[in-house]
Amino acid sequence: MIRPLAFSPFSPAEITPQGWLYRQLRQQADSLAGNLDKLWPDIRDSMWIGKERNDWERVPYWLDGFIPLAFLLDDGNMKARAATYINGILDRQCEDGWLCPTNNRYHYDTWAALLLCKVLAVWCDATNDSRAEEALYRCLKQFTTHIDGTTLHNWGAARWFEGLIPIFWLYERRPEPWLVLLAKKLDVQGFDWEKVFANEMLDSLTESWDYISHVVNIAMMLRSRTLMSRITGEDPDAFAKKALAWLQTHHGMATGHFTGDENLSGTSPVQGSELCSVVEAMFSFETLFSVSGNPMWLDCLEKEAFNALPAAFSTDMWTHQYVQLTNQVECARTKTRVFRTNNEEAHIFGLEPHYGCCTANMGQGFPKLALHAVMKAEHTIAVALPLPLTLHTTVGTTPVTLICDTRYPFGNSVHYTVKAPHPVNFTLMLRVPGNVKNAEINGRAVKAGEFVSFTQSFENESFLLHFEPTLRFESRPNAMKVLWRGNLLYALPIRARQEMREYVRDGVERKFPYCDYYLYPESDWNYGFATDTVEGIIAEEHAFDLPFSPEHAPITLRVPLAKVSWQKPDGRCAKTPDSTKAISPSETLTMIPYGATQLRMTEMPTVT
Repeated sequence: MIRPLAFSPFSPAEITPQGWLYRQLRQQADSLAGNLDKLWPDIRDSMWIGKERNDWERVPYWLDGFIPLAFLLDDGNMKARAATYINGILDRQCEDGWLCPTNNRYHYDTWAALLLCKVLAVWCDATNDSRAEEALYRCLKQFTTHIDGTTLHNWGAARWFEGLIPIFWLYERRPEPWLVLLAKKLDVQGFDWEKVFANEMLDSLTESWDYISHVVNIAMMLRSRTLMSRITGEDPDAFAKKALAWLQTHHGMATGHFTGDENLSGTSPVQGSELCSVVEAMFSFETLFSVSGNPMWLDCLEKEAFNALPAAFSTDMWTHQYVQLTNQVECARTKTRVFRTNNEEAHIFGLEPHYGCCTANMGQGFPKLALHAVMKAEHTIAVALPLPLTLHTTVGTTPVTLICDTRYPFGNSVHYTVKAPHPVNFTLMLRVPGNVKNAEINGRAVKAGEFVSFTQSFENESFLLHFEPTLRFESRPNAMKVLWRGNLLYALPIRARQEMREYVRDGVERKFPYCDYYLYPESDWNYGFATDTVEGIIAEEHAFDLPFSPEHAPITLRVPLAKVSWQKPDGRCAKTPDSTKAISPSETLTMIPYGATQLRMTEMPTVT
């Protein structure tokens, strides 16, 4: 028996993004992630569709974001291109059910198989394609005998729990006991992440690369016991809470994420974190909420989605970073290796800086955010994330439309409208974001970070949620501070000089607009906060199109800052300034949301 989810996603066909969310998704579709099948050999010429390039994770990674993006936008061309890949994969399934494009099964890292099975479930949710469900059934049936003779290894062992997602998806449609047994086999053969933490194996940093401290494995690991709790009955939140608290203490970034360039790297603002780890942490928080229903995970999700995710992209989304730095004053190839195990160009903006996994995987962030904004339970519609969208669904047999009209997180209110052709009874749950104050729904005071439920008859009702984002300083290690407004982190943008680089390496062409870019600072960056109170800091709203743009940020803050002496060895600023003593008079400068920056200073001292 598998415990039901607290909340399940709607089909992407039921959700219509609006406002800034639509524009962000459309921008993604029109840029790199939406066009990899046209220009990147590892997708365009993959063995998954009978050609000669990559036979492992890259096509499944890409489809995991491209499929929901295509259906959220209702883009016929994108749907057809996704179908080409799904059809190619299904057409090549072996008679015994094996799906991966290799003849060397026994040395193949079956992480790609687990990921592909998840993608088939994503495709079925979008299309109700019975062929894909049958292919998934046959693939998992074969997989359960495959791992009897060839146990999980490498990435498959580290990420075993990802297989639980398609297993549980299939069990809800075909409740056959062998699927539960397969889930238990994965649990036995995969990494025991609880023991990793219990034995303090992550407490000592080394310069070597390993699976255990690999930041993407860590980001995914947060959902491991939560998923398995659907079988074991254990507390779905307990392990993730413990692990996340440890990560935030020992490796936490100002954004709420954690460092890893490429393995866990401490709390320094000039150590990076990998883009893959950001989108996987987002999916972990989405999974945690779906299983447990605990709204605390939604504030964790918002911090990732509004800060760390967009900061890793150029505004046009044609380029991205492999790793981002909290204090990022230059993005150019360094003379020495400044990251733990990444190379000297991991932080530049490009097609595939350092390594191509993020190129394939980065596309899942925004589409899955949209898919988890509104969710369902029995006779219940829950707005988990107050994002601009319209939901068209049914309650019983009655059509229901829910409209969420908002600029959030760049505005202070959300207007909800519920429409039905005749009265229909259900429960509407509206989440009040955390880190706000004076929250009200239709004039009634409500608590931040919690759901407010309305169980009633709906036909043409509206609700107005209004709040004030909290403006606050938060302390960071080494006497540094950061500035937050609600769940938006703020940074001082640095004007950049951009150098475009077009070239070919290993048969992969970089050319405009998906070439590499080096960014060099052209404005002063060596500042500290000239105030230790938020009194007098002024917020200013602006019209915007794409919200994560250095030139057109939706909400800016006017903040007193003063210069300090701060070194910049080999393209990075030092971890801390030489002194906190001001070397210039205080001046009021504009800080913008972290997610809208490319070069920036985020963690700064209070000047003396």
